[in-house]
Amino acid sequence: MNPMKNFLALPVLMLLIFSVLTKSNAQSQDTFYRLANIYFKKYVKDGLVNYRYAKSNSKEINVIYNLIGKYDLSEASIAEKKAFYTNTYNILIIYQIINLYPISNPLDEKGFFNENEFNVAGEMLTLDQLEKGKMLKELKEPRFHFVLACAAMSCPPLPNYAYTPANIEAELTKKTRELLNSPSFVSVNSSQKKVMLSKIFDWYRSDFGDSLVNYINQYRTTKIPSDYNIDFFEYNWQLNERKG
Repeated sequence: MNPMKNFLALPVLMLLIFSVLTKSNAQSQDTFYRLANIYFKKYVKDGLVNYRYAKSNSKEINVIYNLIGKYDLSEASIAEKKAFYTNTYNILIIYQIINLYPISNPLDEKGFFNENEFNVAGEMLTLDQLEKGKMLKELKEPRFHFVLACAAMSCPPLPNYAYTPANIEAELTKKTRELLNSPSFVSVNSSQKKVMLSKIFDWYRSDFGDSLVNYINQYRTTKIPSDYNIDFFEYNWQLNERKG
C-alpha cells in the first residue's frame, strides 16, 4: 500500500491538528464528522473492521479521539447529540480494540464496557455510561440498539460512513428497518409459530415498550403474529474483524 494514499499521512495529520486548533468550535465539530466519515470508509467493509490495518495507522484515530474530547454539546440539538454519540460510541469501540489488539473478543478485556473511561465532550465516561446513560436514558431512543457496533459478530454491522446531524433520523429508521427484516436479528418460523430474536431484545426489553412483537412489527415488511412464541439467539462475541 502506497503510504501517500493514506488519508492521514503524517504531514497531512499535522496540518489537520493545526487546523482544528485554529478553527472555530463549529468548524472543529464539522471536522469530527468529516474525519469519522473518512475513517469508516477506509477501515470498514461489509460491516467489519480491519483492526490490524487500523492499528498500523493509529495516529488517525488518536486525532478523532481528541476531537471527541473537545466536542462542545452545550448548544447541540437532539439530532446533533444523536449523531455525535452514535459515531463516538463506534469510534471508541475501535479505539479500544486497536489499543488491545490482537484480541479475539471484547469481553477478554476486563472492564471493556463498564470500567474503562474515555473523554466524551469533556466528561469521562465508560461505554456503558455513554450508551445506557447519555443515549438510552436521556435521549430515550431505542433505535440506537441497531446502529451501535460493539466489536462482536452479533452486533449490528458497522456502516462505512459516519452519521451526521442532517441524516441521523433517516439513518436510524433505515438501519432499524434493515435489521428487523434480517434473519440474523429476527428469524420467523411459521410452521412452529416461533420467532428467534437478537439477544439485544432480551437484555434491553424495557426499551421496546410493552410488546417486543409490536415494536418489531413497526419496521417489518412481513408482520409477526402476536401469538408466536419468542426466544433469543445466543450472542456471538467473536471480534467483528475483517482480515485482508
